[in-house]
Amino acid sequence: MSNHRALTRFAMPVVMIAAAGLAGCGNQSSVDPELTATLIQPVARVEIQAVKIAPGSRTGEQIYKATCAACHEAGLVGAPKTGDAAGWGPRLALGHNGLTASAIAGKGAMPPRGGGSDLTDTEVSRAVAFLANSAGASYTEPPVE
Repeated sequence: MSNHRALTRFAMPVVMIAAAGLAGCGNQSSVDPELTATLIQPVARVEIQAVKIAPGSRTGEQIYKATCAACHEAGLVGAPKTGDAAGWGPRLALGHNGLTASAIAGKGAMPPRGGGSDLTDTEVSRAVAFLANSAGASYTEPPVE
């Protein structure tokens, strides 16, 4: 009889769990799926939109912020820091055209066009004027057409 009692102790909880699980089968959910979806949405959303500016129409400041600032703000790998007149002094001696030619060709660790392969020559000239003017030059930035 002790085997029967052990079997009953084991089987009874299993039968009760199975019965509880089957009790809900076939019942329609009383939860509104649309309400549930609304309630579990995040509190805030972030939408990222890429703003495309046509090549040739970017200002020196836009190019600087998008391409040049990464190295020139911190002076990485020997890049003269933005606004550092002493660091830019020897470079400014090349003049606007000389600096622009250097930026187009690449100099030291700086790749051609500062890594902005889609930059036009005029855009590079604008960026050079913007960056050099921050260090005391008085270059005229070519106008955006």
